[in-house]
Parts: sequence; structure tokens; C-alpha cells
Amino acid sequence: MAHEHIQSRQNPRVQNLAKLNDRAHREAQGRFLVEGHRELERALARKGTVEEIYFCPEHFRPGQGEALLERAAMAGMPLCRLAPSAFEKASLREGPDGLIAVARSWQVALADLALTATPLVLVVERVEKPGNLGALLRSADAAGVDAVIVCDPATDLFNPRVVRNSQGTLFTLPVAVAEARAARKFLREKKIAVVATTPDTDKTYWDVDYRGPTAVAVGGEKDGLTAFWLETADVKARIPMGGGADSLNVAAAAALVLFEAARQRRKT
Repeated sequence: MAHEHIQSRQNPRVQNLAKLNDRAHREAQGRFLVEGHRELERALARKGTVEEIYFCPEHFRPGQGEALLERAAMAGMPLCRLAPSAFEKASLREGPDGLIAVARSWQVALADLALTATPLVLVVERVEKPGNLGALLRSADAAGVDAVIVCDPATDLFNPRVVRNSQGTLFTLPVAVAEARAARKFLREKKIAVVATTPDTDKTYWDVDYRGPTAVAVGGEKDGLTAFWLETADVKARIPMGGGADSLNVAAAAALVLFEAARQRRKT
């Protein structure tokens, strides 16, 4: 398996890998990093996304890296070996597994979402932390949602930490990014009812009927949903809480509501 071998941390290609950890460079190049065996396997399944793979055998975990690289080489994927110090310059992880790829970002427009006749959609508004956005995608995928609409995000969808915390479901789950008013208009046109999560209501999330076309809306970490979504929602629902905490992590809150929706739909 012939490939280039880069030793220096100062190599221009290594420097560019490190730059792709910055949003401005990702957006300027239309590319982003995919790090990790599981994430890369899912990225490779999305044809035309991965452009090249960089690897460091010194960081491989038993039985993982070699097999993936063999498959990638047979498919004609460009491969490049990095010395440990060069790999570590590009990696964001503690304890990396020796695999990083450069992938091409794709269009994330509302018009490209293909929904079922009775869709379940997650609307995510103004989430700031990439780890939370990734976890929201992972929970949505696990609950079987049709799509995720990310509204007015404070972090970009192709942040490496989003990729990591989604466990690669970013590559398999239909996702759109939109301004809030455009997203609400889209949902109205599709006749999808919006369930807004908020502590300021008497109705609990398990008392809502999710069996019809439904969008569950969750807000940012600090303030939750904005007035726009609360005022235009068809239903408001809260998650009852005991103990001293006054809120849940946004990904945990979304998971509770989405899995209740999945439970109701499964019974139907």
C-alpha cells in the first residue's frame, strides 16, 4: 500500500489540517476534519464526502486502522502517513486513534430535506457548544427522527467536535441549517405541528400527542427557546424535575421528548 510519509509538523499540509480546526478556514475552504475510526467509517459511507485520509500507525488501536485503510486504498482514496508529532498537531483529541480525514462540506438547505408522510423533526435553536450539537444529532438519530433543523446556530455544523459527539451520525442523518423564520415557514407549509419545550407551562411532555407530523423544538444552553418559537408553537411542554437542579442539558432534554415521541409512534 504505497503512500506519502510526512515527518514534519511544519509541512504545509499538516499546517492546513490544523487550520481546519478553525471555523473561518473551514468555511473558506468548504472542508472540515473527520477524526476517529467510527466517524470515518460513517463518513466513507457517504459517497463523495471524504477527500483524503491521514494516518499514524503509532496511535492505532488493535484491529482498527489497518483494515479501514485497506478498504480505502482499494477504493482509490488518497492516503498519507504522518509522524506522531505531525499527527498530534492536527488532532484535537486526547488519546487519538490515528485516523484523520479531510471531508468536503455539503449543502444543508431546508429544500433538500426529504420527509415522510408523518415526520418527526428536531428543531435546535441557538445551541452554542459543538459537543451539545453533536450529542443532539446522536440522540435524534437514535430516536429515529426524519430530520434535524438547526436554527441560527452559534457553532457550525462541521466543527470537529460536532462530528465527534454525533459519533458520525452527521453523515447519515438529514440536517438543514436555517434562519428561524424560514424554518417555521417550512414547518407550516408541511403541516408539521411544533412542540416547544419550556418550563413555563403546565403541560408535561408525556401528555403531548406526537403521533402526527411533529417538530420538537429545543433552545440554547443558557436561555432556552426564544420568544419567537414560544409564541408560534402549537403546543408547549415541560419536563417535570425534582431535586435542586433547575434545568437539564439540552441534549438530555431533547432525548427525553424524542424517545417519548418514538414510544407513542411505536405503539401506533
